[in-house]
Formats: sequence, structure tokens, C-alpha cells
Amino acid sequence: MSSQDEQFQAAASDPAASSADDGMTWWYRWLCRIAGVIGGMSCAFAGLWNCVTINPLNIAAGVWMMLNAFVLFLCEAPFCCQFIEFANAVSARADKLRPWQKAAFYCGMAAFPVMLSLTLTTLFGNAIAFATGVLYGLSALGKKGDAISYARIHQQQKQMDEEKLTGALEGQA
Repeated sequence: MSSQDEQFQAAASDPAASSADDGMTWWYRWLCRIAGVIGGMSCAFAGLWNCVTINPLNIAAGVWMMLNAFVLFLCEAPFCCQFIEFANAVSARADKLRPWQKAAFYCGMAAFPVMLSLTLTTLFGNAIAFATGVLYGLSALGKKGDAISYARIHQQQKQMDEEKLTGALEGQA
């Protein structure tokens, strides 16, 4: 058995256990993955366009953007990187990360080239990659509660406020 087969088996051994506890629905997980792939494509094209200049900061930002594209493809769509032996293992590790960790990583990766060279190319090229981080960040917040539980919480807070108010009024009298 080759090392690539071992890595693939390690990646596919228990994906349900790691993804079931993050609270993301299947369609939201696919939305995040598709946003990551589109963000990788926009980073790659804008990074390449950004490198066609003589300004060294623009070239550095373009190279960083192409690195962002590679990392996004590696984490979100490892089938695009079939020529790399460790792609499935990296993708499996990225799937084990919590959504807030992915959010911080993707947003930080996308913000660095913009801070390095603030141009329209870097802004628009990193916008979708940053949006991918925002989507993962929103999933880290969790599901929205139902109206009944919010009404119960509101009712309990209202009762506690009334009890505090009556206790304060009795203490003054």
C-alpha cells in the first residue's frame, strides 16, 4: 500500500464524526466549499494580474494571493490538486478544524495582501476568499433559536426585572 493510499484512508476514515459536531447543515457546508473554490479562482486570477507590474509590493501581494488560492484549493477542493500527494491529508485536517478556526485563517489570509498593497485588484481578488471566512464565521455562531424559546427567555427576564423593581420599591418604603 502506498503512502498516498494510507493518507486517503486516514482522510476518509471518519469524516462524519468530525463534521457532525460542528452544527453545519449539508447545504451550508457545500455553500462554504463552493465559495472557497470561487474565492480561490478569484485570488489566482487577480494575483496573476497583480504580478504584471514593476511595483514590488504589488508583486508580493500577487504572489501571496496565488498562495491563498493554492491553500483554498488544497483545503476546500483537494480533487483540484490530484498531483500533490498530501492533498487529501491536508483536506482531512482542514475538515477537522472548527468553523471559527477556518474563519480566522481564511479572513487573515485574505486581509494580508490588501494590507500589503491596497489596490482594486487586491480588494476584489480577495473579497470572495474573505467572504468564505465570513461564511465559516457565521456558522461558528450556531443555529438561530426558535421563537418559543426566545419568548420564554424574555418572559423570565421580565419577571426577574419586575421582582427586582418591587424589591427596590419595598426597600424604599
